[in-house]
Amino acid sequence: MLRAILLLLVAIAARAENVKVTGLKQPVEILRDRWGVPHIYAKNTDDLFLANGYINARDRLFQLDMWRRMGTGKLAEVLGPQLVPRDRMARLFHFRGDWNAEWQSYSPDARQIITAFTNGINAYIQSLHGVRGMEFRAAGYDPGLWAPEDCLARVAGLAISRNVAQEVARAQQVSQYGLSAMLENDLLFPKPNVTMPPGVNLAEIGYEVIREFAGLMTTPAFGQGSNNWAVDGTRTTSGKPLLASDPHRPLAVPSLRKTVHLVAPGWNVIGAGEPALPGIALGHNENIAFGFTITGTDQQDLYVEKLNPKNPDEYWVHGAWKAVEIERPKIAVKGTSPREVELRFTIHGPIIYEDRAHQRAYALRWVGTEAGGAAYLGMLSGARAKNWAEFRTALSRFKVPSENMVYADTAGNIGFVVAGAAPVRKNWTGLLPAPGGGEFEWSGYIPADQMPTSFNPVKHFLASANNNILPAGYDKILTYEWGLPFRVQRVEELLSGAKKFGVPDFEAMQQDVLSVPARRFQAVLRKWKPGPGVQMAAVQRILNWDARLTADSVAALIYEMWLSKLTVAFAPVTNVELLLRKMESPANSAVLGSTLDEATAEMTRFLGPNMDAWQWARASQIQFRHALGNRQWDRGPMARPGDPHTINASAGGRAQPSGASYRQVIDLADWDRSTMTNVPGESGDPESPHYSDLLSDWAAGRYHPMPFTRKAVEAASTERILLTP
Repeated sequence: MLRAILLLLVAIAARAENVKVTGLKQPVEILRDRWGVPHIYAKNTDDLFLANGYINARDRLFQLDMWRRMGTGKLAEVLGPQLVPRDRMARLFHFRGDWNAEWQSYSPDARQIITAFTNGINAYIQSLHGVRGMEFRAAGYDPGLWAPEDCLARVAGLAISRNVAQEVARAQQVSQYGLSAMLENDLLFPKPNVTMPPGVNLAEIGYEVIREFAGLMTTPAFGQGSNNWAVDGTRTTSGKPLLASDPHRPLAVPSLRKTVHLVAPGWNVIGAGEPALPGIALGHNENIAFGFTITGTDQQDLYVEKLNPKNPDEYWVHGAWKAVEIERPKIAVKGTSPREVELRFTIHGPIIYEDRAHQRAYALRWVGTEAGGAAYLGMLSGARAKNWAEFRTALSRFKVPSENMVYADTAGNIGFVVAGAAPVRKNWTGLLPAPGGGEFEWSGYIPADQMPTSFNPVKHFLASANNNILPAGYDKILTYEWGLPFRVQRVEELLSGAKKFGVPDFEAMQQDVLSVPARRFQAVLRKWKPGPGVQMAAVQRILNWDARLTADSVAALIYEMWLSKLTVAFAPVTNVELLLRKMESPANSAVLGSTLDEATAEMTRFLGPNMDAWQWARASQIQFRHALGNRQWDRGPMARPGDPHTINASAGGRAQPSGASYRQVIDLADWDRSTMTNVPGESGDPESPHYSDLLSDWAAGRYHPMPFTRKAVEAASTERILLTP
């Protein structure tokens, strides 16, 4: 034992590094563990977050620079004139309100923290003295310096709020199939009283209305697939709660998430955040643990503004023509002179599209344009809460995105609360674009203390998976659109009963690929008689299957391909729940044969006639692609199990680009027994040993420790960095 400790100390000493950093007040120690996670020990808040920014820049500088440019509208400066339209759209969503209210909304010290964080990023950039890293050499430009306001860019939050795209899609469905058919083919809850918006011609609202806006969504977007759950001590082997969380977003290199451990007076938190933001969004401190899934609260509305036929710079609102607000900033453009662009606004928000032929402008009202609307920064308060009451109070600051927060604490409590601003619409549903004349306006927000919540439930566990989380009898409207219930049904199935859980059990649950809808489909097939030959063989594969979407499963591929053909046959049905309901009706059984023939013919064409070769892995793979398109920096491809409806969810078509980039299982009995994984690694530097060192473990469902106590951190450390003033 003594020899092992001595060898470890020698290894740490060999990797020790002293670095002078501009702006520090006192020395800061960073211990990097063998999985690449930095543990930062500082003597004050300013130094803590300066070091947080410094190490994030050291690990992820190219990613940080791209995110800053995407969020603030500065891509054309380095990539050329083709990015001017996207930059213009990003600048429409700059915060334009009361900056004092903006800073105070996240936490009383948010400005101090964010300023220190960006000072740390800049200190690292300046320490390079113009020497470009390999990614910047390949891209042909230098990283730019940060302003604190850059962390408050709204673009990332737009994608996670997402409702405007559904409004446009629904308008198209109503135009094509009628209002009744749209409602029949949409799983909405509670049942809404939808009426046609007066004065709005839905047939005029096509995808072109949001095409340019959708170009902003090259930033990380929402993925249906997040899960979280917690059990109290009556259901664990330790007698203390366990909490699991695996938020799903696009899978990329480098990872969307950045793990960090922050220790200073008033701070001792570990978990994951986004690399361009200070602190963490999910993880734990010394007293509480927390994780989230997206709620899906309707935080956006598309307003159809009537333009003055005689003057398109005016629009009709509150019974009079009002001038469109106009700004004309200049955008720096690589290789040419700056380009002046026009930004236009109504009282509802930025105009994202104009149809001059029909005298219409389309403006987006969104929670994120208001003070406190930058994504995740409300957790600067939430991460420091010490108990349930403090946690709920802190989350009243959280506006974007809407989150199902699951909580546990060392006192043995577990809790659930919905966070995020929820607009009140008194006279319409928000499901279709609204006329902009002033008759359809928000009436404030649902008070934070009236959001759905649960504390120490009698069933001894809590869970969410983007599903309908409304309590029975709840009379407020968050949204009518919910993720399908299959993942949470499987979670609750596994949590029900008398079993007591440990960390390995929750790890296994996060890797579970049993499909609840596949079991329902098997029930349909038991009542159906297939034809001879290939049809019979394919059906028998599915009926003899355990409904687990493992990578090597033949039945899984047949099932998925068959569903894809059934979806086309039953258009406009687009989700598995409605499709299963169609299939569960005997009147629709005739289509099973024709669609199975189409599916088996396609698999034969691409994979050959040997059914044993029809494995799910042949269609479900992931490749981690670097933004610069350098194949040497890509990782994969590798087979992926699961689909959007399994706990271990994969989504995004056959390329499967979405999933759980970060997973955590937190043990409230002993923080050091907690585990995590972050794919493909903690570093964005292709030359770093931590660029993709976690990829094979992630693919195999293996986790690594999440050391928290100083003793555990030192035992796991392989690198020591001392930052000095």
